[in-house]
Amino acid sequence: MTYGEKKQRTQSEKEVSFPYSGIETRIAAVADLYESRKQAAGAAGVALSSLQRWIAGEGMPAFDSVAMLATGKGVALDWIATGAGEMFLASQSNSEPVAPEDDKYVYVPLYDARCSAGSGSWNEGAKIWTQLAFTRYSLQRKGLIPESLSAIQVSGDSMVPLLDDSDTVLIDHKRNSLEGEGIYVIHLDDHLYAKRLQRQFDGSLSIISENKAYQTMAVPKERLDELQIIGRVVWAGGWMV
Repeated sequence: MTYGEKKQRTQSEKEVSFPYSGIETRIAAVADLYESRKQAAGAAGVALSSLQRWIAGEGMPAFDSVAMLATGKGVALDWIATGAGEMFLASQSNSEPVAPEDDKYVYVPLYDARCSAGSGSWNEGAKIWTQLAFTRYSLQRKGLIPESLSAIQVSGDSMVPLLDDSDTVLIDHKRNSLEGEGIYVIHLDDHLYAKRLQRQFDGSLSIISENKAYQTMAVPKERLDELQIIGRVVWAGGWMV
């Protein structure tokens, strides 16, 4: 008996692999249906490193692992194996209608409100530059209400390296009181600032810049009513070039 024959006879069902090429791209597509690759690996009953190797095409997955990965999202196993037919099982597609394309995205106004905000509303006199698109699903996951969101651009280098000049920040206006240390957009002395806020034991508030070249400002407890919190920064983005 040759070694190859012996190996074929003793191989367990769990070790049976898919022989088809291109499976790594389909496994990646199924993994992306989960909230994270780590969650997808857990559904497949394997380590994250194993899932990443499958997606990189560096190893073939075991049959039962792919079956568990597919079952978790109602994906057809034969589609993963061959790429033929529909991705989702018939029962899945019938019970979960696909949302209209136009309903997948939420559009948030980006205001031209980088500098002075005047003495009125924080966005008084500001123009809407454009509308930023976010998936409705991503906002729902974070508990964000589209109608309570807006965006502005950061001005200056006081928050470097966390936020660069001209970076865009998304503001949740429902979080307009200090709920814990975080980055907030505040209206102070007729200007808007994106700053880290931190409450002190004596009731005062520290306004902190990430750039250590700027001093921390302190607002005494008795003057907190002079500080207007516009909202908490819940997302930031900017160019890397």
